[in-house]
Amino acid sequence: MTSTTHHAADPSHASPLGKATEYQSHYAPELLYPIPRQLKRSELGIADAALPFVGEDLWNAYELSWLNGKGKPVVAVGTFRVPATSPNLIESKSFKLYLNSFNQTAFDSLEAVSAAMTRDLSAAAGSPVTVALESLSQRPQASIGTPDGVLLDDLDIACDRYQPAPELLSCRPGEAVEETLHSHLLKSNCLVTGQPDWAMVVIRYRGAPIDRAGLLRYIVSFRNHNEFHEQCVERIFTDIRQRCRPETLAVYARYTRRGGLDINPFRSTGECYGRPENTREIRQ
Repeated sequence: MTSTTHHAADPSHASPLGKATEYQSHYAPELLYPIPRQLKRSELGIADAALPFVGEDLWNAYELSWLNGKGKPVVAVGTFRVPATSPNLIESKSFKLYLNSFNQTAFDSLEAVSAAMTRDLSAAAGSPVTVALESLSQRPQASIGTPDGVLLDDLDIACDRYQPAPELLSCRPGEAVEETLHSHLLKSNCLVTGQPDWAMVVIRYRGAPIDRAGLLRYIVSFRNHNEFHEQCVERIFTDIRQRCRPETLAVYARYTRRGGLDINPFRSTGECYGRPENTREIRQ
């Protein structure tokens, strides 16, 4: 699906990100700003026709509102799943501006809002986007937890690299293992504004045992790196795959929210790991 009202260019050109913006409170799908994924994937040697992963970008929205037919506000939360195979990612500030454009717009039902968002987001991404909205009057529930497996953050390591350093990754001698490792120490910065983005990253794999100290130092090395959430996860996936050659691999990052949105990219070598669970990290 395509739309002539959407842009697909350099993220710093004609983008609302990092600029003073007048909020629109009436429905404006043209606010969505897509960015071609291939711009960054080419840096990683990833060909669009032969992606080494499957997955999705799971967004949660906490500031959703519109008017019902009588002008009374409805408030809701939403979950959006953008497939990793879509040609475009959606810039987060444009997503926020788009969602705010519903604030003073009347819709007959929650289903009508969902249909509009599904249509607009799918057009911007270039592939079908799954939309799930829940009115707060329905008392939706959310789960907060930590992943099973090993937390790396208590390792006593020295860190002196703050730009991605894949050479820190290595495997230890030994039989193949299947394990889940995670860390709360992932920090990167917005590609355009330089604002900090904080996340928990979860790495699940089967293969030669990955050196945990080196992996944690590698995660910390993103601390001064400027890249969008989705691109950071694809870089982590690619580096681990190339350096450690696991039989299977999944990388999942749960980023803290900004502007009422959190973005949680998931990339996996195959369907063996299924779809990511939407369990919130404690900072979300």
